[in-house]
Amino acid sequence: MSEQKLAGTARTEFGKGAARKARVAGQIPAVIYGHGADVLHILLPAKATTLAVRTSNALLEIDVDGESHLALARDIQRDPIKQIIEHIDLLTVRKGEKVEVEVNVHVEGELAAGESVFNQEANTVLVAADATNLPETIVVNIEGRTAGEHIYAKDLELPSGVELLLDPETMIINISESTVQDLGAPSDEQVAVAAAEVGAEV
Repeated sequence: MSEQKLAGTARTEFGKGAARKARVAGQIPAVIYGHGADVLHILLPAKATTLAVRTSNALLEIDVDGESHLALARDIQRDPIKQIIEHIDLLTVRKGEKVEVEVNVHVEGELAAGESVFNQEANTVLVAADATNLPETIVVNIEGRTAGEHIYAKDLELPSGVELLLDPETMIINISESTVQDLGAPSDEQVAVAAAEVGAEV
């Protein structure tokens, strides 16, 4: 995953009022922390940043007054109604460094013909990977599988260099028989009985 570049500025005003003023001006308050360095308070351009963090575990290269910072978005706070980003916590990373991240599980393929359905028991998996080469998703293929089969964390095909940090026995996909039954159309006799019962009640 290549890093996305953003231009930030040092934040000098704090408090709810200052944060609200920044958002009105098209900026997002954020902090950069990690590796024992002092927390850096910054402002990021709202539109470009919102686009950049649409991808899970997006790697950002942020220029703050001529100094470059490589970081991952660790916590994105959104307005519960408008869903606009209100604040971002950014973790400093280094090239070649392994970091722990939650990666989304993506299911593809079709089950074998029959009355089978699958339940996705885990939507994400915890892995360790190079900060500059984080997987966007972990793909699980259910093609041709049948009721009674299960897919566990240990069965996942991870990209090269990615280490599973989840319990290997964690169930990811459970395939079972469908509980929905096709009752078909009612017979003439059933319709007649139902009509008679309605008439008796009246």
